[in-house]
Amino acid sequence: MSNPSQEPMAIPDEILDLLCKARQVAKRAYAPYSKFSVGAILVDREGREFHGCNVENASFGLTLCAERSAAVRAISEGSRNWSKIVIVSPSAVAPCGACRQFLIEFGLELDVWIGGLDESIPVRNVQLSTLLPNAISMTDLP
Repeated sequence: MSNPSQEPMAIPDEILDLLCKARQVAKRAYAPYSKFSVGAILVDREGREFHGCNVENASFGLTLCAERSAAVRAISEGSRNWSKIVIVSPSAVAPCGACRQFLIEFGLELDVWIGGLDESIPVRNVQLSTLLPNAISMTDLP
């Protein structure tokens, strides 16, 4: 669902609302080292929302990204059938490779919306499978 044209994409009201919520979640991030706060809202097919923010750690390798934070919360609450994730960060970056692979475990066709903490940053929309082509999945294992 990427928008290859240069024309601004019409953002559905539901996504605008989720972007606003994700910006609020990003304010709760624990990012004392990078100062790069990220908020994510994962929505399942039943419409339930699972909020996550990044949580950094002095050992860096133990840092938890917002996307995985939201996914772990969803899983712990019994949700594994997701329709979309909305992510905001200072520069509207796509999920890191680890988060892409983590999310793929639960579906290649996850709708990913990426926006900025600043509302003036353009919003992008892609399918997770586009962000990580040829990903390893459960169908690749015996």
